[in-house]
Amino acid sequence: MKILAICGSLQAKSKNLALLATAAGFVPQGVEVRLFDGLRDLPHFDPDEDVEPLAPPVASLRLQVRQVDALLFSTPEYAGALPGSFKNVLDWLIGDGQPRSIYDKPVAWINASQREAAHAHESLRLVLSYAHADIVEAACTHVPVRTADIGEDGRVTDALIRDQVADAIAKLASYASLHDSSVP
Repeated sequence: MKILAICGSLQAKSKNLALLATAAGFVPQGVEVRLFDGLRDLPHFDPDEDVEPLAPPVASLRLQVRQVDALLFSTPEYAGALPGSFKNVLDWLIGDGQPRSIYDKPVAWINASQREAAHAHESLRLVLSYAHADIVEAACTHVPVRTADIGEDGRVTDALIRDQVADAIAKLASYASLHDSSVP
């Protein structure tokens, strides 16, 4: 079971990134979480450029999504919605009509904000609905993270938070294993 974790923040010491890095280190046996690290490299979405050959960062993003069984997002909220750089990732994913793309793929999100970032997640839900992504509600969770909860290694040190992250990953992985998106 492979899960691609995509952070919606460009900030180097992002709490969202810390949650996803923690998820990659505290997974159930048989589950692998990969961190997507190409957010900064993606060109601005342009439908005229959504043709073969794709820009290498776009081709890489789409390939990474096709190679996994599920997606896990963690994003902050900026100005009451998704950050532009994260929306850019989603726009490039929407254009991928290949098998095992975001369409019908199990997805979830973990929220690191102290204030829940409800508007960002409403926006995310709307965009994911256009992709017919399979939102795994049981794996979507709010896990507030404080700066003090993040260790030198960029991962969350609080055991309770790690347990909540591991639980969300387990729920997403379990759902994805029962709803194999590789079957046409």
